[in-house]
Amino acid sequence: MSVNILIVDDAPFIRELIEQIVTKEGWTVVGQAENGKQAISMATEKNPDVIVMDLIMPEMSGLDATREILNNNPDAKIIACSTVNDQNLIMRALDAGCVNYITKPFEREKIVKVIKSTFDRLKK
Repeated sequence: MSVNILIVDDAPFIRELIEQIVTKEGWTVVGQAENGKQAISMATEKNPDVIVMDLIMPEMSGLDATREILNNNPDAKIIACSTVNDQNLIMRALDAGCVNYITKPFEREKIVKVIKSTFDRLKK
């Protein structure tokens, strides 16, 4: 299954790392955004199958962007990604509509597993 991914993170090296991981798996990165506002615009324009979304970013948080993206496209699959491993933040991300949560730093196998499980949801 060909799956298109949008990567959203304010750290360029994290965006590049995630892109390297997903392209090695044969998946397609349709864009990279550095903040929530860009994420909303790119999600509308590119209509990705999966969005990997940092939660804490300048200009607009990943939580706010997630809510807006899902308001525009309730079928969007968003994976939260953050350095903060706080149960409250994880619950807020899931309440906002994220389908999963990855804590940075992450191992390659972890992000691949989470994205694959999200792909399985796309098939249903």
